[in-house]
Amino acid sequence: MNAFSTSDAPRKKHRNLAQSVVSDLSESIRNGNIKAGEKLPTESELMRLQGVSRTVIREAISHLQAGGLVETRHGIGTFVLDTSAQNRIGNTDSLEIDPATIVTMQDILAILELRISLEAEAASLAAIRRTSEQLKQMQLALHAFEQSAATQGDTVAADVQFHLQIAQATGNRYFVDILHHLGTTIIPRTRINSAKLAHDDPSAYLDRVHHEHEDIYNAILRQDPESARAAMRTHLSNSRERLRKAQEMMTSGK
Repeated sequence: MNAFSTSDAPRKKHRNLAQSVVSDLSESIRNGNIKAGEKLPTESELMRLQGVSRTVIREAISHLQAGGLVETRHGIGTFVLDTSAQNRIGNTDSLEIDPATIVTMQDILAILELRISLEAEAASLAAIRRTSEQLKQMQLALHAFEQSAATQGDTVAADVQFHLQIAQATGNRYFVDILHHLGTTIIPRTRINSAKLAHDDPSAYLDRVHHEHEDIYNAILRQDPESARAAMRTHLSNSRERLRKAQEMMTSGK
């Protein structure tokens, strides 16, 4: 049987179609029918083999990428990744954090706990390894945040960009990969207006966030890893505390 073929069972819904393709390809990868390093067929070939649309194939590939089973190299194709190291330690499941499932206040607080340990270390490494160009990009993100806050615009894009630039400056692509995967969900106010819930003035809230960002940037500028780590930890811990207070207010009905 062709490693890429699928069953003849009827498929009706788009979401189910993509899930079925993911299941077929995942099983072929994990049972060794498609080996690590091998290139998947083209989108057109997968469409023919699976009997689905291009949109379904692209959605399925996106899920496989998020699951750490494949990677797409632009202009070349999609390749199967080596998961043998995970299998050797008895973990056949790759890290899966679906941003779509980060919906409750408790979810957001849990992600912040993860970010505190992850990004505090990223800031420390960035202070040691950053380049002049990376500093410039951080500064541009800071300026964009300040401008958006002053005009009451959307500050989320600039906020995400600032954190991503720090991750880039570590020189370790896995920091970047995780933040990219989480996307805008790393900024709590994209899911919940914590300032409003905490009865906080939005302008004062954004001003505090901006100053916290500046503290992180200045430590990285000075190439002071300990201060950069502490500044990032303070920034994210403050976000967690603001959300915790907002959660208490929601629970108490105030």
